[in-house]
Amino acid sequence: MNRIDTLFLRKNHKTLVAYITVGYPDIAATREIVPLLAASGCDMVELGIPFSDPLADGITIQQASYRALQNGVNVPLCLETAAELREKVTIPLVFMGYFNPVYHYGVANFCRECRQMGVDGLIIPDLPPEEGDNMEISAKQEGLDLVYLLAPSSTDERIRLVAERSQGFIYLVSVTGVTGARASLPAELGTFVSRVRKITDKPLCVGFGISTPEQAQNVASIADGVIVGSQIIRLIEEGKGDYDNLQTFVCNLRTALDS
Repeated sequence: MNRIDTLFLRKNHKTLVAYITVGYPDIAATREIVPLLAASGCDMVELGIPFSDPLADGITIQQASYRALQNGVNVPLCLETAAELREKVTIPLVFMGYFNPVYHYGVANFCRECRQMGVDGLIIPDLPPEEGDNMEISAKQEGLDLVYLLAPSSTDERIRLVAERSQGFIYLVSVTGVTGARASLPAELGTFVSRVRKITDKPLCVGFGISTPEQAQNVASIADGVIVGSQIIRLIEEGKGDYDNLQTFVCNLRTALDS
C-alpha cells in the first residue's frame, strides 16, 4: 500500500491537495514552499512540470509555467527537485504534467526515476485512458498511481472506463474548461459527483476553480478531497518571497475542511 492509498484510509478526514509549478518563481522557492504547504495542512502536493502548451490551464498557471521554462526547468530538474523534497516531507508527491515531455524523456525511464525520487503518482491531463496502456504498464511496474480525469460532460461510459483505470483517486474537473480561480462553482457540481459516486467507490477529488475556504468546505461535503492550484500560484506571486499569506490561506483551507 502506497502513501496515496494510506491517505484516503483516514476516517472522517477530507484530503487537501495543493498544486504548484516546479521552478516558479524559482527552484529555491519550490524547495521552500512544499514543506510549508505540508506543515500548514496539505495532505498531498501536485508538482507541475512546466510545458509550453498547457492546454488545460488558465492564465495564472500558464504564466507560472512560462516563467519556470524561462528559468530552465525541465523534466530532469523536476525529478531532482522531487528527490530533494522527499527528504523534507512525508506526504504524497504527485507529478502533474503533459504527455509530450514525458514521451520525449521516455515513458519507462520517467516512471522508473519517479519511483527512485520518491514520487507517488502521476496526473497527465492530456492522456486519455484509451491511449494510456503503455503509461499504465510502466507506472504499475514502478508502483506509481496513474490518475485520470473526468469532466462534467463525461458520459456514463467514460465514467466507468476512468473508474476502472484510474489509480489512487479520480480527479473530477469541476467545470468544463481550464484551471483558474472562480467566484463561484457550478450548481450542478453535486449532481456530477453523485453520478460518479454511483459507479465507483474510489476516492474522488475535485479541482479547477476552488479558491476560497468556503468553496473548499462546500466541495468537501460531497467529495473526498479538494485540489487548489491557481489561488496558491497567485499568492506565491503576490508574496514575492514572503509566504505568510500563503500559509494563512492553506491553514484556513485546512480548518474549513476539518470543521
